[in-house]
Amino acid sequence: MAEQQAEKTSIQVIERMMSLLDVLADIREPVSLKVLARNSGLHPSTAHRILAAMASAAVVERHENGSYTLGIRLLELGNLVKSRISIREVARPYMQQLHEAIGEAVNLGIRHEDEIIYVDRTSSGRSLVRVVYLVGGRAPLHLTSVGKLFLAADSASDVRAYARRTGLPGKTPHSLTRLDALDKELDKIRRHEVAFDNEEAEIGLRCIAAPIRNDEGQLVAGLSVSAPSDRHDPDWATTIKATADKIARALGHQAPPHP
Repeated sequence: MAEQQAEKTSIQVIERMMSLLDVLADIREPVSLKVLARNSGLHPSTAHRILAAMASAAVVERHENGSYTLGIRLLELGNLVKSRISIREVARPYMQQLHEAIGEAVNLGIRHEDEIIYVDRTSSGRSLVRVVYLVGGRAPLHLTSVGKLFLAADSASDVRAYARRTGLPGKTPHSLTRLDALDKELDKIRRHEVAFDNEEAEIGLRCIAAPIRNDEGQLVAGLSVSAPSDRHDPDWATTIKATADKIARALGHQAPPHP
């Protein structure tokens, strides 16, 4: 009985500590004990006691005027967690959910210099098209929906430099091999945050991609769905974007508020 009571008390302390951390995370400037107690629903003496223990562990920092901010230990732990995060592992369950919802192959791609590398993929199990998006496969940025996302994140001068380096080679009659056509496409991607591959890498295959950003707002990967042209549905874009946003949030990304 005594052991159960001790366990209950420990859990209660952790819950109260988390409520205090939530308040500190929501308010950018140093927070007084009074505000912390009020916003967390704790009695001031209880909040003060827990904050003292948190301060001794550098989880919070207590300033000379008695106010509190998040502590350096959280930054250390956050960096440790960040260094151990695998985008593939984070994205995989969301990719599977998207695959089950749409029924087509879902791809995860990252940029390496002037190419996209596909690091993970679900199999559609019913495609008769020779799909180029295989795990470990590479493709020029301008020929793929995921690659276009990365080019759209580049500056105009960087896009021109890419065009000079690569010569914008094409693989099908639909490939974007002129800089003006590519610029026009990239402008649409910047406005809509979604990219399309309309049989540009392979005849008979279309693809839709949405960006995945990390906790610093940087584009780190692209999530795409590829399907034979006769099964392709442009309305998938909404679901793909929503899934990419879920992965981004799992990576710590916080989307800016809508104006």
